[in-house]
Amino acid sequence: MKVILRQDYEKLGKAGDIVQVKDGFARNFLIPREIAYEATPGNIRRFEEEKKRMVLQFEREKKKAEQLAKELEKTSCTISMAVGEEDRLFGSVTSQDIADALKEKGIEIDRRKIVLEEPIKSLGIYSVPIRLHPEVTASVKVWVVKK
Repeated sequence: MKVILRQDYEKLGKAGDIVQVKDGFARNFLIPREIAYEATPGNIRRFEEEKKRMVLQFEREKKKAEQLAKELEKTSCTISMAVGEEDRLFGSVTSQDIADALKEKGIEIDRRKIVLEEPIKSLGIYSVPIRLHPEVTASVKVWVVKK
């Protein structure tokens, strides 16, 4: 059976590809989970319309993310932490701490969008990247100070 993929699927292909799969896989897995449509002329037209809508929505989200990125570039947040000997932190600054500090400033960011390679474990000034959109990344200055 030929199907049109509605979204990227790792083992089959990218969204919009027309692929040949076994009938049972299409009927029992891909179509019920709305990963694919059966490749009929009507569904091909339907997918093209859906694709136009998805592109418009993607562009709208990108513009919003760019505006938020400009705002975030101007923003810095201060996180005060308890410290021990040699100014080492008790615990660490995580993405949730940064999200909470930004929320106090009036900017709501999901903690999963904050990209920390590893938690911050010492005092200082850090530039933390935030992935707002697949094509838009902003950075925020985070000051970690003594409590």
